[in-house]
Amino acid sequence: MRETFYILTVILLLTSCKENKITIEKIDFETNYKFSSVIENETSKDTVNWKYQKSATSYATKGDYKNALIQYDLGMGGKEKNFSKTQIDSINNKYKKINARNYIIEKAKENQIVIINEAHHNSFHRVFTKSLLKELFDNGYTNLGLEALTNNDSLNSTLINRKYPIQKTGYYIKDPQFGNLVRDALNIGYNLFAYESMGNGSGKPREIEQAKNIQKVINSKPNEKFLIHCGYDHALEGNHDYWEKAMASRLTEYTGINPFTINQTKFSERGNSELNQPFLKALNISESTILIDKNKNPLKYERDEAYTDIVVFHPNTKYINNRPNWLFENGNKNISISLNDIQIEFPVMILAFKKGEDINFAIPVDITEIENKTDNCNLGLKKGTYEIVVTNGKQSFKFEQKVK
Repeated sequence: MRETFYILTVILLLTSCKENKITIEKIDFETNYKFSSVIENETSKDTVNWKYQKSATSYATKGDYKNALIQYDLGMGGKEKNFSKTQIDSINNKYKKINARNYIIEKAKENQIVIINEAHHNSFHRVFTKSLLKELFDNGYTNLGLEALTNNDSLNSTLINRKYPIQKTGYYIKDPQFGNLVRDALNIGYNLFAYESMGNGSGKPREIEQAKNIQKVINSKPNEKFLIHCGYDHALEGNHDYWEKAMASRLTEYTGINPFTINQTKFSERGNSELNQPFLKALNISESTILIDKNKNPLKYERDEAYTDIVVFHPNTKYINNRPNWLFENGNKNISISLNDIQIEFPVMILAFKKGEDINFAIPVDITEIENKTDNCNLGLKKGTYEIVVTNGKQSFKFEQKVK
């Protein structure tokens, strides 16, 4: 009996090892994503005032959220500010904390247009918008306008047919989290459209053209609902201090429709949490939150004569092996990738592509860079099959990874 049990155990172990054996293939592969050393070198030589905003965006694009925030801090500066205990108590007594996602979904039922902004270096803003997609769609929001989408009819028609974004889909969309937003929207069934200005300058002309481009789509679908994802001030209603009116305000002027506007940039976390806005620090929140006063009115974002209907406060990110905790939520699993069987010079970049998508053009589902072979390598992946590419810019390898 013991001998039989022993034989069966050996067979099971051998079968298991055989099933889990990974086939590693050497491939020719080039990537547009920059290694940290390249970003650092470019930034050190750059002389423009906004060089740290550029480097922050470069880090965000390659999935390095922590360094994106740190670089942005270098460009923005700032010093630690805190409210007194009396001020903190006053805020918490005056306002009730409400789950932002639930509030937005309910409020959207009363509206035809929802406009939400992002900071271009902050991948979590894209993750938050993505978290709204399914329920907004279920409530009639079937059209998604993206400022970041390349304004090219041919590119966008092939995007809709292909069902996944590629490098040409949009500069900021190269961020895996933005790519996942686009990917999810297409799978849910959204009609995606571009509305960015086609080169008529910035400032007032750009705001006017953006609004008119959106107006054309609304006029073609007068009874449908629209979600617009834009950058920074474009979501502002009222009168803008530089542009007279931002895109959101112009859109109301041209359509007569009052949008529900959401600001998630004003209280964005900083790389150094001590530099966070004192209002954000006073709340001590653990989930994306809006504030409601005793009359059930939400806290707006207001700046002179400009405003958004609500302002969203996001909690500070916590890190797991230098990767943001929210990367492993909402259906994503924390997948540890072993590089022990790959003979390659470090540092390396690890890119995860959805099986069936062209790895030479597709936006990866996730990216991380590993400095040494002994470092942890963790990707945030949903259930499915992926092609994992490991590259140092000179050599590249590929293997398949299943996530159950």
